Amino acid sequence: MSSHHFVKEQQEPALLILSTEGFEYDTIASLLEWSPTVMVAQEEVYKVISWGIKIDFILADLNFQQANYRLLEEQYPVKFIGVTEGAYLEEALQYLVATKHGAVNIIGFPHQEVFTLEQKLEFIDLVVWDAPLRYFPVKNGQFKKWFTTCSIQIHAPEGTFVEVLAEDQNQIHQISYATFIEVEEGLLTLKSNQVFWIGEFVAEA
Repeated sequence: MSSHHFVKEQQEPALLILSTEGFEYDTIASLLEWSPTVMVAQEEVYKVISWGIKIDFILADLNFQQANYRLLEEQYPVKFIGVTEGAYLEEALQYLVATKHGAVNIIGFPHQEVFTLEQKLEFIDLVVWDAPLRYFPVKNGQFKKWFTTCSIQIHAPEGTFVEVLAEDQNQIHQISYATFIEVEEGLLTLKSNQVFWIGEFVAEA
């Protein structure tokens, strides 16, 4: 039985679907385990419904709302959030911050544009999924994590310096477009004097 309509307390990261291009259902389904608030941009509504995912909020302009008003009944208790000029992300984040959500997974946002989100990081934690990678910000200058052997992307403004400390070596990388580094299994520390993003390949379901 679905637990989707249990009372939400904003503790789980919300799920905001802007685009499903490059994503399979299984990848997105892995983010639904704890019944997050699900928000979907109008262009993706019918694709998400076809996956059997229950939507809480549809981000839609007035024309879509008028043409698809029946969805309010068919997908009850879904609600519309009005959007003008395609500002789906802005309206969604404004709602999530206002309702005290602590985090959100954003599906289908171009990673090249993550720097435009950094002013929001003061109010909400963001993870950006841009297939085939997901990106998360390092806000406080340092990030430490145990990695398996893999390739990660360090994404920051051109020319940013990021120090990478592994158990047996330290390296300083000057970031250029799509800076990937090969990581050996072990504890890795990454440091910089400004916000940077780490991109990890999304594991196949």
